[in-house]
Amino acid sequence: MTLPASRRTVLLATGAAALAVGCGDQDADGDSSGASVSAGQELARTADIPVGGGQIFKDEKVVVTQPAQGDFKAFSAVCTHQGCIVATVADGTINCACHRSSFGIADGAVAGGPATEPLPAQKITVKGDAITLA
Repeated sequence: MTLPASRRTVLLATGAAALAVGCGDQDADGDSSGASVSAGQELARTADIPVGGGQIFKDEKVVVTQPAQGDFKAFSAVCTHQGCIVATVADGTINCACHRSSFGIADGAVAGGPATEPLPAQKITVKGDAITLA
């Protein structure tokens, strides 16, 4: 015998579906970031990473920055405070929208709390104009 769904079950299922849609695969501009990239595959072109800024790749959980012309760095995009994916790169920092932690684009060091640990460095390879995960 099948029992009808309770109001709580329906609300929980609806809320979970809405949450899954709301946490979809989008970049800082709200665009889809595309398919996941594995080690050795091209992540971005050097021209995609602004000098003094960076780009977040949510699927790969990595942020690539260019603190100075031709100097590319990569860090985990997972905030060390409570595990949110960082949201923006602006004004020389990588910024988490969850609790407003910020990290330096040159070394991933904490620039503002509540995070107390830096973003871990990630390995990338820059060959010609291509940036790949190592």
